[in-house]
Amino acid sequence: MHLEAITWERLTEALADRVLETGSPDGGSWLRIAFDGAPAAAPGEPAAALAEALRLRGRSVLVVGTGGFLRPASLRYEYGREDPDTYYSGWYDTGALWREVFGPLDPGGTGRVLPDLWDPATDRATRSPHAELPPGGVLVVHGPLLLGHWFPFDLTVHLRLSPAALRRRTPDSERWTLPAFERYEEEVDPANAADVVVRVDHPDRPAWGGPG
Repeated sequence: MHLEAITWERLTEALADRVLETGSPDGGSWLRIAFDGAPAAAPGEPAAALAEALRLRGRSVLVVGTGGFLRPASLRYEYGREDPDTYYSGWYDTGALWREVFGPLDPGGTGRVLPDLWDPATDRATRSPHAELPPGGVLVVHGPLLLGHWFPFDLTVHLRLSPAALRRRTPDSERWTLPAFERYEEEVDPANAADVVVRVDHPDRPAWGGPG
């Protein structure tokens, strides 16, 4: 994979331009963008930066983090609090994401998206109101393990960390999740599945390119 050094500012501008040039292939009125990356890669930060750049270009944007769509603790911790297989396939409520986030943005949809569903701190439903995303708006979703679920993204950005960087930047209390990301690499191969790959081993010196 050939990657070119770039600043975060230039990367954000380039992605914003690409989004504005992208049409929804299913004929829908909304665009859906993914920032996929381990928590150590902080995918919420470039997602927020892109959202701001798009708003400055006159587009309505809704940012949704998958951390607001965790399953209840009774399901996440069914096999213990540090089970990497459950983290890989059982922590995030993909059904709710389909129903509450992507479904309303299908062609002919209402545009009424639920921004979050579950608060892991209280282990209760957030009861947040729906957000109205008008036609022509952009949904930006960020979180780990996003690819491989057939979510209908129009543009996917994978924030890539080498295994050494991932281990180094993952807190000791969360290193039990590392086997889940090894499995993700083997089963999904996100660097080839994504439309754009951003290498973030050094947070202040990103490099980007296409899959490969």
